[in-house]
Amino acid sequence: MIVGVLKEIKNNEYRVAAAPSSVTELVNKGHKVFVEHDAGFGSGYTDDDYKEAGAAISDADTIWKESEMIYKVKEILPEEYKYLREGLIVFTYLHSNAHLDMTREMLNSKIIGIAYEDVTDEDGKFPLLSPMSELAGKGGFLAALHYGQSVNGGNGILFNRVCGVDTPVVTIIGGCGNSGLGAAEIAASLGNKVKILDVNKEAMDEVKSKLPSNVEFLYSNRSNLLKCLKETDVLMNCILWNKTRNDHIVFKEDLKLMKKGSIIIDVACDDNGAVETCRSTTHDDPVYYEEGIMHYCVDNIPSAFARTASIGLANATLPFALQIANKGCEKALKENIHLLKGLTCYKGRLTLEETAVKHNLELVPQERIVKEF
Repeated sequence: MIVGVLKEIKNNEYRVAAAPSSVTELVNKGHKVFVEHDAGFGSGYTDDDYKEAGAAISDADTIWKESEMIYKVKEILPEEYKYLREGLIVFTYLHSNAHLDMTREMLNSKIIGIAYEDVTDEDGKFPLLSPMSELAGKGGFLAALHYGQSVNGGNGILFNRVCGVDTPVVTIIGGCGNSGLGAAEIAASLGNKVKILDVNKEAMDEVKSKLPSNVEFLYSNRSNLLKCLKETDVLMNCILWNKTRNDHIVFKEDLKLMKKGSIIIDVACDDNGAVETCRSTTHDDPVYYEEGIMHYCVDNIPSAFARTASIGLANATLPFALQIANKGCEKALKENIHLLKGLTCYKGRLTLEETAVKHNLELVPQERIVKEF
């Protein structure tokens, strides 16, 4: 199969889908790999690194036209719509429920779209999302350290235990997932009072064994949330929110309970999601204020740590990319139910239920598509 690795064009996106070691694995299996010029530059990889791994360096036009599978990081942007064609496989983070125009373009062009974020494992978890979630949680807390500084518009609180000073409080909603655990690890290691709110007792017990004693675990209900909002200095939202929901956990009115100058870090970055006042921001313009509360809602936090993120993402996605390339898309989807869960669209038919429900589009179940193979 001909596999194309592109340089991401989204603002401040420095990750690359395939590390040179990934290219080597694909080439060793007999596949041809195109890598766009400087695709790995933001992650510290040169064109020569990819050439040595066996890739052919080319331009975006050639890669889109020649490749049978596009292997990338972010969603398809409007500048890339012109390249979509029937039967082309696009393997990336699609987030189709958040990008209706892109979804329509994918359906109209009849591509095969497979989304990293929806691929599952035997435990029902999301193995291609988890490495980026951990980085997002850790990076989100590091952003709180940065924007909490007086010189960066914050209250001037160092989120660390300092002798003679009140210890800051960090509250993490949905703290037992990968992003929550990542945030808690750093926040707790710096001596903060960390409060984790979750609804899964089993998950809380598991995470409790991994974290120090300055982390408190509370059942996530309205009473506990409001109590935490009044005393917290940093509120982190790490809940993977179902896009079909139109309710919230933290409402705009709730912000009036919080300390003036406290910070909300929305790692999940679901616009108008678990946190009603969240709207996605960028690394260029990362913060805004609602009710006197700073909000940081950058939707690609891991890009700030592009080298680490690219290696982690490539390690996670490569086994699935190899299955698609080795077997062909249809056979790979038919034989791997977990990969099938990531199928967003297939040659003009929408196969992801969440997107169909949110945008009132016709759904063709993934299982029905597979029966046609």
